[in-house]
Amino acid sequence: MNVKGKVILSMLVVSTVVVVFWEYINSPEGSFLWIYHSKNSELGDNGSQKNWWFPSWFKNGTHNYQGEEEDVDRDKEQRKEDSEELQLSDWFNPQKRPEVITVTGWKAPVVWEGTYNRAILESYYGKQKITVGLTVFAIGKYIEHYLEEFLTSANKHFMVGHKVIFYIMVDDVSRLPLVELGPLRSFKVFEIQPEKRWQDISMMRMKTIGEHIVTHIQHEVDFLFCMDVDQVFQNTFGLETLGQSVAQLQAWWYKAEPDKFTYERRKESAAYIPFGQGDFYYHAAIFGGTPIQVLNITQECFKGILQDKKNDIEAEWHDESHLNKYFLLNKPTKILSPEYCWDYHIGLPSDIKTVKLSWQTKEYNLVRNNI
Repeated sequence: MNVKGKVILSMLVVSTVVVVFWEYINSPEGSFLWIYHSKNSELGDNGSQKNWWFPSWFKNGTHNYQGEEEDVDRDKEQRKEDSEELQLSDWFNPQKRPEVITVTGWKAPVVWEGTYNRAILESYYGKQKITVGLTVFAIGKYIEHYLEEFLTSANKHFMVGHKVIFYIMVDDVSRLPLVELGPLRSFKVFEIQPEKRWQDISMMRMKTIGEHIVTHIQHEVDFLFCMDVDQVFQNTFGLETLGQSVAQLQAWWYKAEPDKFTYERRKESAAYIPFGQGDFYYHAAIFGGTPIQVLNITQECFKGILQDKKNDIEAEWHDESHLNKYFLLNKPTKILSPEYCWDYHIGLPSDIKTVKLSWQTKEYNLVRNNI
């Protein structure tokens, strides 16, 4: 190759490296490629890949192997520090709300406004670089009446500052509202077949959620919430809600005694809970946890639904009845106060300090006449 060719080749190499480096330092993710990231529990998900060797090469003109070894050591120490498990006592103080139940008989926290330290949670989970998923179903007229406001408010208040994937299940993709998402937010839309009755739509979501967890969600998120669409976020729904298995107290029943709960009381149903048993009444409008725990919830509830169909019986409150039976046998590791799913028709009693999510007006006569 002649001198001119060598000069041109050298210029191309240098310009390429400069472009790559420029993209690297200006990318918020520390990577110059926007690649859809699937988490792998075996590989872990830490930020060590950001510390590539070539930026340090640019700093001093030579490749300092000793400096590189020091960087690796620092990375190991950082990963060790990041992997230290957050203790409940680090962020949760039940004594801040003595007027309400803040700890269950099995020592699970009941999260109320004022009981948690958001700064500590942000510091911990910020290092973990978590991704949180949120599933929502909108079938028929639920799309026009509720979906846009749900997504717009979730974009503003749900897990702010952290990666979120919205899993939107609709029966007609062409009617999906246009919602501009903020940074770190993305969505996946799935078209599903409508059921003949709204009760079946409600119950079959357990099957659908479980199938999606198995096929892809378990590889994409660290935590997953499942919510009804006829709700609106009002304030920050944050990291204090994350847990292995998360249940939501039902706003109308959180002060009642268990024998007053609207559990399924017929012995023929798989959701049957006899009088004298029960802890709380949980609302199926919100439940969550790690993907594997949510998978177990949905599979067990759907198993009960199928058993009831076989026995020609339908639980009084459909999937919610089965969810309450599940949480009776498999205690949730975290419970959310009614502040996280409040109905303003009740009013605003003194123990409801900050409403995180509120019910929409239930226009059943309109939206359920949609099949």
